[in-house]
Amino acid sequence: MQLQHSIWLFHAILATGLATWLTLAAINNLHAFHGSVWAIGNTMRMDPLRQDPTIQTPLLRRALTSLTLHRLSLGVVLALQLGAAIAAWTGVALLFGGGLAAGLPWLNLALCAMAAFLLLMHLGGLWFGYWIAQEGLQTTHLVLLLWTIALFVLFNAQRT
Repeated sequence: MQLQHSIWLFHAILATGLATWLTLAAINNLHAFHGSVWAIGNTMRMDPLRQDPTIQTPLLRRALTSLTLHRLSLGVVLALQLGAAIAAWTGVALLFGGGLAAGLPWLNLALCAMAAFLLLMHLGGLWFGYWIAQEGLQTTHLVLLLWTIALFVLFNAQRT
């Protein structure tokens, strides 16, 4: 196998994996919309800080109990996930049809949308103090953001 073919194959595998992950994330939020709204509401209501042992912090004043806001928050994340998935699959199709240069703008768009929804979740979590009682969730958001950055660097490494 020639080097350029192995590099293309690696890019193709990662791009397809990205598109698949984004699609599954969006499908999961669509199929389990009520549960996802509850999970977001759990953070926005700051429920984990109220569980035993209760954590007293002035940040509790930020808690939002509005189901409408919880649904709206998920709607924004879901719209970004769907847009990212569509852009990623477009990039994959163009990558298979014309190489990385053809698919790269769409893959970059997908990664931009992914970074946007991950930053919304991470910054929203920061606002609602999720680092205090939801460390695993914060770590997940950070690792996914690092994956997004790594893919962006990998896909664009030979372009800069």
